[in-house]
Amino acid sequence: MTAALSQPVPQGDYIPARRAGALIFTSGMTPRREGVLQFTGPVRRDQPLEEQRDAVRLACENALAAARGLLAEGESLAVILSLTVYVAAEPGFEAHSKLADFASARLREELGPAGIGARAAVGVATLPGNAPVEIQLIASV
Repeated sequence: MTAALSQPVPQGDYIPARRAGALIFTSGMTPRREGVLQFTGPVRRDQPLEEQRDAVRLACENALAAARGLLAEGESLAVILSLTVYVAAEPGFEAHSKLADFASARLREELGPAGIGARAAVGVATLPGNAPVEIQLIASV
């Protein structure tokens, strides 16, 4: 496990996450530390996927931090219901799902089998700040 990240810093007029009962919905999280983008895109089709591993994991950790920021004392995340991974990739890139596996692996590390829920891996032309990846979660407490 990695050290806990602080609450992600919004880059616009939104909040990191919203809770409704036992459900927590995160905003899309890019690979930032203290508001500073650590990786830039786009993901290249001829680039080894492993080169994007840290970017995907950091974005996922930010989504987890946003969700955990809404937990009351004594609560924990019970299950990830949905994971959406947006990939800013150049034309011809086809491994969106394999890239999303890095996020799934990170969630499994944190929550075991409960970390794996429904998932979408979506290719996009660009992401905020030229991020290579953006991750959004829906979790249950």
